[in-house]
Amino acid sequence: MRRGAVVLALGTAQTLAWGSSFYLPAVLAASMAPDLGVTVPTLYALLSMALMVSAFGGPLAGRLIDRYGGRPVLMATSGVFAAGLLALALAQGLLTLALAWLLLGAAMGFGLYDAAFAALVRLYGRDARGAITGITLLGGLASTVGWPLTAWAESHLGWRGACAAWAAAHLLVALPLNALLPRVAAPAATPVAPASDAAPATPSPVAPRHLALLLAAVFALLSIVSTGVATHLPALLQAGGATRAAAVATAALVGPAQVAARLLEMGLLKRLSPLLSARCAALGHPVGAALMLALGPLGALPFAVMHGLGNGLLTIVRGTLPLALFGSAGYGARQGWLTLPARVLGALSPWAFGLGMAHWGPGVLWLSAALGLSAFACLLSMRLPRG
Repeated sequence: MRRGAVVLALGTAQTLAWGSSFYLPAVLAASMAPDLGVTVPTLYALLSMALMVSAFGGPLAGRLIDRYGGRPVLMATSGVFAAGLLALALAQGLLTLALAWLLLGAAMGFGLYDAAFAALVRLYGRDARGAITGITLLGGLASTVGWPLTAWAESHLGWRGACAAWAAAHLLVALPLNALLPRVAAPAATPVAPASDAAPATPSPVAPRHLALLLAAVFALLSIVSTGVATHLPALLQAGGATRAAAVATAALVGPAQVAARLLEMGLLKRLSPLLSARCAALGHPVGAALMLALGPLGALPFAVMHGLGNGLLTIVRGTLPLALFGSAGYGARQGWLTLPARVLGALSPWAFGLGMAHWGPGVLWLSAALGLSAFACLLSMRLPRG
């Protein structure tokens, strides 16, 4: 199977997976909550719980993909997604609702970007960078495609019918797409020496183990910023002086900016070091925050664009930078551990960012910019292996 076809199949499956899980409550929460006797904040708390579950499932998912390849793991995950969505459609109260989100959390841990990155690295090794960029470009359409489809299904079938329809889509669309992935004939090699594909061949300013901890810290810092801002952006822009209509319109620019960043990675940046892309990703939010804090409402548009550009690169960097630093051997398990703190803190950041906005209003950007600059400082201490 050609690489382009693999990227198309896996990217489409990722779009479906994101649209039917992470982005689902944005459309259905208002209808689900009164029917189930819970509040809308409770539904979002359950989404945070699911994100926590997905974080801790990441290392196991990576180990399985290292050993068996992405095809069987992602195919099985399509079934878990379908089971979770069907359980959501049948939920009758808080307990059954929580159980449904636990299932969806497990599916998210084994079936979203990090698992897809590991599947591509298992297939293509160090040459997976372009494929990783390709699936993030397609997956970036998840909200653009998922929200209208969910709204349409809810208007015709109700929220329960919409969940059931997404469950069917996993079985009828995502499962066959994941089944198209090439089989992996043999287990991946286990890294055994510092000079192997699993570690830098030349000395880095920090030792490999410390380098991994530093990279995990970078991902965690940037995840706090990206997830926190994503859940509060229109309110943040309004707090900075924008009207409601302008805030909503400006916030909508983040999506196109993310796509633009990924197209840039596919073009100019693919010839350059992924470490450079990572540094650009870390600077996107602080530069935008500085413009908004300095210019007030006039800075809302450049803030949204710069934040979106950085966030678009960040998604790719989470897959490509560990590959460049440590190699392809043991990539899946390592990726699970490297992104575990980011996924845990990302689950908590909407709540924490909301507290910051309540206390400081748009001044919370001083804190988020400081986190981004801290990640940039960590990246400056890193060097890629030669050869």
